[in-house]
Amino acid sequence: MRRSSKFLLRPTARQAVALTACLDDHRALYNAALEHRRTAYAKAKVSIRYGDQSAELKHIRADDTGGQGRWSFSSQQATLRRLDKAFQAFFARVKAGRTPGFPRFKGNGRLDTVEWPKDGDGCRWDSQPEHPTATYVRLQGIGHVRVHRHRPVRGTVKTISVRREGMRWYVILSCDDVPAEALPATDASVGVDLGVASLVTTSEGEHLANPRHLAASADRLAAAQRDLARKKRGSTRRRKAVARVAALHATVRRQRLDGVHKAALALVRDYDVIVHEDLRIANLTRSASGTLEAPGSNVAAKSGLNRSILDAGWGVFLTILSHKAESAGRKLIAVNPANTSRTCARCGHCAKENRVTQAEFHCRRCAHVAHADVNAAKNILRAGLALRDVAQAA
Repeated sequence: MRRSSKFLLRPTARQAVALTACLDDHRALYNAALEHRRTAYAKAKVSIRYGDQSAELKHIRADDTGGQGRWSFSSQQATLRRLDKAFQAFFARVKAGRTPGFPRFKGNGRLDTVEWPKDGDGCRWDSQPEHPTATYVRLQGIGHVRVHRHRPVRGTVKTISVRREGMRWYVILSCDDVPAEALPATDASVGVDLGVASLVTTSEGEHLANPRHLAASADRLAAAQRDLARKKRGSTRRRKAVARVAALHATVRRQRLDGVHKAALALVRDYDVIVHEDLRIANLTRSASGTLEAPGSNVAAKSGLNRSILDAGWGVFLTILSHKAESAGRKLIAVNPANTSRTCARCGHCAKENRVTQAEFHCRRCAHVAHADVNAAKNILRAGLALRDVAQAA
């Protein structure tokens, strides 16, 4: 399996300056390559490809030995490939008839990741293996940077990336041939319904709480953002205020990630088959504002619901659940969520009136009463097991 590991870097003050310079030069390379493509097409209707720009890197590095020439050639090729992928995605959206979204220039702070495509080519993981207590990663132009390795690295390191998050630096290892860690069989199946009141409700009647980390930090975030709004652009105080807001958002993100890891692990440990809704979260959280000609209704209520859905972290939870299920040898099944909350789990009657309130389900045909989310989770489980049986029969 292919897995990624993320570790905190502990650079010295000089190394932190070099890391910042590395990001800035890669951002400048990205912007220059984008301008090259735009100008070539605007002036001569010529399409520039990745191969053309990669071939010019040698001359760029030779002419700027104290700038672009300091960094790894392979990492610069990865930055050019990143731009090429942005153009490929742009043309795919045009072909599909969606909003194109032409690739944009990266402003200050808009490119925070540099990738080295191969361990040993401009970078080296565990570059000082003889050190008895510490782990280091060597990066060309920066040196041996200490890593806070809080767990062992499994598999073979393929790519190495460095990311800046606020005032912190992280190294991300993409490893191949990571061994699976299969858990003992439990012969149990469960359906899970995702919600806002409870993050997860199972068909067994268990409710995993939604901590609402963003709502808990809303007052501090609002105060920090008001303080930021009063600062003069370009000032040192504004940079510090920006860092405070970013640090609060990073704290919320880490809290949410920790919570969904624990929730996903609890499900993977207890059940062999886990069935969930195949949610389109981007569609669920789309704005209801509409257009000037046809303005939407209940915009404020929909905005609050969108914020609650994103705060719950459904997408992060499903992604982590799929990774843990694969590693543990569990079966994960996604089913169509249509009418799962309106259908009676006992008799199968489907009607809008069955859902009395957000939490109460009362079937109009058989008078079955249950918690609405538990009833939906049972329908999800039944649909998932039916899909599994069909697949096995085929």
